[in-house]
Amino acid sequence: MRWILLLPLLVLLVLFGLSNKAEVSLYLWPFDIAWVAPLSVAVLAIGALCFLFGALVAWMAGLPHRRRASRLEEAARVMEAELSEFRAAAAKRVGPVPPKSGSNLVVAQRSAA
Repeated sequence: MRWILLLPLLVLLVLFGLSNKAEVSLYLWPFDIAWVAPLSVAVLAIGALCFLFGALVAWMAGLPHRRRASRLEEAARVMEAELSEFRAAAAKRVGPVPPKSGSNLVVAQRSAA
């Protein structure tokens, strides 16, 4: 399924690269720096930089949510440990479980002598 979406995009990128071989000069304004590259390389490089910047912004936007989720997971682990301690203590207090009321076991009673 992924290839159905990626294959046309890859074909378009290859066609774009093959059809735009003209050299362009890219200048960075207050500096006297120029980058001479084929148009396709320049456009694809700028697109890649914009993609990486967007991915960084999205990752940074998710940081508070991931931090909160990790705190809640730790709190859940602590609560589960406390619950298992409470269950163990309750099991010790209850003692042995009496037989069911419909069983054929007879409860022996001691005489009070």
